[in-house]
Amino acid sequence: MPIHVSREKFVLKAVIDRPGAMNAINFEVMDRLEELLTEAEQDSSLRLFVLTGKENRFISGGDLREFHQIKSAEGARKMSDRMLSILDRIENLNCWTLAAVNGHAYGGGWETMLSFDFRIAHESATFGFTQGKFYLPPGWGGLTRLSDCVGRELADYWLASQKVIDAETAFTAGLIQDVFPSDSYKTGLDKLIKRLTLNDRPFIEYMKGEKKRDITKELKPFSKFWESEEHINRVNSFLKNRK
Repeated sequence: MPIHVSREKFVLKAVIDRPGAMNAINFEVMDRLEELLTEAEQDSSLRLFVLTGKENRFISGGDLREFHQIKSAEGARKMSDRMLSILDRIENLNCWTLAAVNGHAYGGGWETMLSFDFRIAHESATFGFTQGKFYLPPGWGGLTRLSDCVGRELADYWLASQKVIDAETAFTAGLIQDVFPSDSYKTGLDKLIKRLTLNDRPFIEYMKGEKKRDITKELKPFSKFWESEEHINRVNSFLKNRK
């Protein structure tokens, strides 16, 4: 299974485990996330949904080998629209959501992370705004959410320069809410989970309120650049070098 699931009182925890693909998101991961979200939406006792990655990686992005089989703008639009729906469902869960970034979060990894209420990181975590290397803008709502989080100028700069930042920089910029040292990461995460599940669902639902934003505007440009020759050539070169 690409995602391992554990449950304890008030908490649903999902761990992405695709070591051969550095925990990249593919269609199988999407399938499983949709199943988990249906469970979460129907569980009125749930107070916290946690997503993290196996070992020292969070999510390296979208699975280039699998998604690169999509050649048309329409195919890219459908894939992106499906992921937008998944992230929208995460954002609108009636419980707290927490992204525990235990390692690399690149491309679609930081886009996924930004749909969560709270984001904490291991001190060794890095965040790569690297879609531009593949001649591709964010397509999973990342431009909108990143601009909301750190401001449009800084978001544009990170994306234009294909910036890779460390956890302290992410914390200072407001991209994440906390950084836990290596020797106390697990303890710190466990304590945070207990605090986030202290209060009941009515309290959480009141605190969360309702978020309304239009992220579908990113679909058209993402799809257009996806089918461009430049994007296809850059991905082909990247995959060839990885062999």
